[in-house]
Amino acid sequence: DFCVTVSFAFFWLVAAAAWGKGLSDVKAATRPSGLLASMAVCQGEEVVCGAGTTPAMGLANISVLFGFLNFLLWAGNCWFVLKETPWPAQPSPRDSAAEQGAIDK
Repeated sequence: DFCVTVSFAFFWLVAAAAWGKGLSDVKAATRPSGLLASMAVCQGEEVVCGAGTTPAMGLANISVLFGFLNFLLWAGNCWFVLKETPWPAQPSPRDSAAEQGAIDK
C-alpha cells in the first residue's frame, strides 16, 4: 500500500507540474500582443489591428493550484500509510528471563 501511495503522490506532482508548464505555454501563445506580431495580415502598412482583451485564465490557474494541493494531500497520506506498515516500528527490547517470570535457582 505504501509503495502505491508514494507512486500516486509522485504522479500527482509530475502531472501538476506538467499542467502548470502547459498552462504557462498556453498563456504565452494566446497573449494578444504576441498574436498580433505573428499574424502576417497585421503586418501591412495600411492595416490596423487591435488587440482584444486578455483571455481570462483564473479558473485554469486555480486548477493548477488544486493539482499541487492534491499532491500535498497524497504526500501527507503517505505518512499515515507508512505508520501502518511494520517498517517504522521500533524493535522491542528483549526482556530478561527474570522479568518473564523465570525462577532463579
